[in-house]
Amino acid sequence: MNELRGPLIALLLFAQSLCAAATTDPATDAVRKFLSRQATQPGREVRIEVQPAPARLPHCENPRPFLPGKGQQLRGLVTVGVRCGADGRVRYLQAKISIIGDYWVSARRIEAGTRIDADMLRRTRGDLSNLPRGAVLERKQIVGQIASRPLNAGTVLQEQQLKPVPLVLRRQPVTVEARGQGFRIAREGIALEEGALGEKIRVRLADRRQIFAVVSGPGQAQVNF
Repeated sequence: MNELRGPLIALLLFAQSLCAAATTDPATDAVRKFLSRQATQPGREVRIEVQPAPARLPHCENPRPFLPGKGQQLRGLVTVGVRCGADGRVRYLQAKISIIGDYWVSARRIEAGTRIDADMLRRTRGDLSNLPRGAVLERKQIVGQIASRPLNAGTVLQEQQLKPVPLVLRRQPVTVEARGQGFRIAREGIALEEGALGEKIRVRLADRRQIFAVVSGPGQAQVNF
């Protein structure tokens, strides 16, 4: 047993030295710190796992991380570029960003066309990077919206599942204002489709002409010249 103890201790120390080298890799550490700064969000916990650079790559002196491309979300799997040394040679590392925070789901089944109130929602907590694309995280952006499709209990609410309350209804009388430089004309018409604030709808005027106008208020639309 004593004869084996020496080689085992040496092997253990060698493995520990490899682990220490991996955790102190300057490029990996620089990427971890870079993503920590970039992904920090108030009230949310950020967890970052960086895949170490392959051992065959040369040592990276003075690592300078950056995000390649545009519009890369700091959530889930991300790619980070690292410029190394005075010549700025670039390598790329993969990382996973987990953002732990609160979000809202439907507390019960919500039928299509229902105006969503606060008591229809339930707060839950988890990894936001696992949520479906377009998930709405803030309750104030959900309450008051209309469900555009049936939602089962526990559904993570997404942008495409919600629509604003219409200010103009189909077949409703509507006042259309035409505005231009130095003039303003108001005409009465009938809305041929419903619309929320800022949405473009078709309106039929008294002379049977149809025009497009932008909803500007309850029962009101506007045409700009």
